[in-house]
Amino acid sequence: MGATQHLDVRREGATLMLTLNRPEAKNALSLPMLVGLYDGWLEADEDDGIRSIVLTGAGGTFCAGMDLKALAGQGMDGQQYRDRMKADPDLHWKAMLRHHRPRKPVIAAVEGHCVAGGTEILQGTDVRIAGESATFGLFEVRRGLFPIGGSTVRLPRQIPRTHALEMLLTGRPYTAGEAERIGLIGRVVPDGTALERALEVAELINANGPLAVEAVKASVYECAELTEAQGLKVELERGWPIFDTADAKEGSRAFAEKRPPVYRRM
Repeated sequence: MGATQHLDVRREGATLMLTLNRPEAKNALSLPMLVGLYDGWLEADEDDGIRSIVLTGAGGTFCAGMDLKALAGQGMDGQQYRDRMKADPDLHWKAMLRHHRPRKPVIAAVEGHCVAGGTEILQGTDVRIAGESATFGLFEVRRGLFPIGGSTVRLPRQIPRTHALEMLLTGRPYTAGEAERIGLIGRVVPDGTALERALEVAELINANGPLAVEAVKASVYECAELTEAQGLKVELERGWPIFDTADAKEGSRAFAEKRPPVYRRM
């Protein structure tokens, strides 16, 4: 726990909070940040005491994308991070949630800029809450680049294709209101309150049976590209074992006894 270079990591009860912390650079992604993010996802996967993850940014902004200069890792301070990236050439994609999906729900609390790589990471999160002045967009084509963080695949599966193509092909910025209307984010809240609202959602998730929560998330993503018949089969495979857990019995018992349940991941 604690701060790593360019990323703050701390616990709020059963929630792991990852805060991008380069406000002077609008939290643009650096090598230390990418390594820290990947380590955070792994920590959440491996620690049964963590039931949800909140991803946010410091200084009133979320993430302005990749910092190409910082990614060069200039100077001796960057050697340890370059070594990590060399050992795992896929690490940056895992950090950006392109090649890794955490078992625990990930809630994005967005303020300010959430553009380019910021919008790409956003597509790997599960619940998305944004301040009313937040800005979204995939600007790569404006610079003659390609949004290779997964957007040409994931975005048309998450929002209507016509909206996805407009965002991808125009490279224009989107307001929080527009992002909510097309389904990129779930809720717009007053500026400065996105993190508070995200933590409230995390607490609601944390109060639920963790085995059930993780199975529900896994089922939703696993079934997303299946036919209805295939998906219903997978849902039974994921869902039926949950009914045999001690947590399921505890949930029913607590309801009957009119008390909060005490779940033990059993």
